[in-house]
Amino acid sequence: MTGAKPPRTGTLARGTITGITAARLGLAQLGQRLRPAPADEVAQADAQARHEAAMGRILFQAMGQLRGTALKVSQILSMDTSFLPEGVRRELARACHQATPLNRALVGRVFRQAFGQEPEALFTRFEPQAFAAASLGQVHRAELAGHGAVAVKVQYPGIASTIASDMRLLRTTLRALAHSDLPLPGDVVVERVMQEIERTLLHEVDYLHEARQLQWFAEHAALPGIVVPQPIASHTRAQVLTQQYLPGVHLGEWLHSEPTQAARNQAGQLLWDWFMHCTFGLGHMHADLHPGNFLFLPDGQLGVLDFGCTRELSPAFRTGVLRAWRALLQPASPAHAQGVLQAYVALGLVDAAMDVTTFTDELMPALSIMQAWQTEPFTEPVFDFAGKSRPPAPVAAQQKVLARHLAGVPSELPAFERAWLGLMHLLTEIRAQVHTQADRWIG
Repeated sequence: MTGAKPPRTGTLARGTITGITAARLGLAQLGQRLRPAPADEVAQADAQARHEAAMGRILFQAMGQLRGTALKVSQILSMDTSFLPEGVRRELARACHQATPLNRALVGRVFRQAFGQEPEALFTRFEPQAFAAASLGQVHRAELAGHGAVAVKVQYPGIASTIASDMRLLRTTLRALAHSDLPLPGDVVVERVMQEIERTLLHEVDYLHEARQLQWFAEHAALPGIVVPQPIASHTRAQVLTQQYLPGVHLGEWLHSEPTQAARNQAGQLLWDWFMHCTFGLGHMHADLHPGNFLFLPDGQLGVLDFGCTRELSPAFRTGVLRAWRALLQPASPAHAQGVLQAYVALGLVDAAMDVTTFTDELMPALSIMQAWQTEPFTEPVFDFAGKSRPPAPVAAQQKVLARHLAGVPSELPAFERAWLGLMHLLTEIRAQVHTQADRWIG
């Protein structure tokens, strides 16, 4: 495995990249405006899709050059189907597949700064080649006396110091996008999303925080069949996390083994029950539900990894989401629309002054496809995720309506929507048949 240099952490270098990016976005927008208008709606839609993809490629190239937290932000934004235009979001999704490991010298540097020793002096055995790499760090196998096999997560040098500047740079870039004709939410919504992303990043680069989260979930949320690896405090620091090694396989390898439908159903039910229990029962959820964070263990249990990205949910937010879903699942009627409107007002999504006619005629049509996709698992007592619909991508006209009418975003909503999207993706890949227990959660 070839090593790589750490992400650029100098403010000047990162600022230069962002300035160039803003200029390129402006030039791309000018070029779009100077082109002759397409002759028909099909040609217009095709031109808009190409324009969005071009803007997305410019943004992704900048994030790729910055690496580190910028690449992580790309991953987060790519999972939010309602924030950025689809063409931009699809380009940013490429960040999920870019993770270059550090070389041995830089790994040693992290350990010397954290412990004053090389990793070989701390562990009975330490594999210098990482077996997993992500945007913020990489993971090594090791052996530790008294604990056996452990997984050691090592943070890339200088990552934490770039967060504040990266978020300022990202806001600058998004302002450049906002000056284009791409449909983006209003400033209040954009800023709330940026604040939530920054909060997430600050937690993710603090491995002591992650160790506390591991301990909390192991004590409070380890339902039967769910395994949460235990942290090892003596070998954990802010940039190094040592935890129990779980001997399982990731989703792709597990599916390649052609599990039976019964095994798929068991895994899916474990995942569904655990998520619903944590989210709506405990109000404390794992907010990064992608396949790399789950292990299928030999005994049929499900291991859950990477607790750097968790989110506490207030009782008001949990009640509001369930109230909205309950209203959405009712047959269409004036009372149905009024119930959804009241739930959205309570969540702070729309202004209390909005009347039901405006809500029904303008906002509901823009939201209806996403609403149906979110609540679909509750439409059957046992939902077969093999038939789950794909998450809808809002069209430009819908996003303009949302930008005009959405008053704000609850601080918990971006993390919750990404987690729900991740859950739906996992269960669809597993093709599980799940007892969704709508009567318990929706009531």
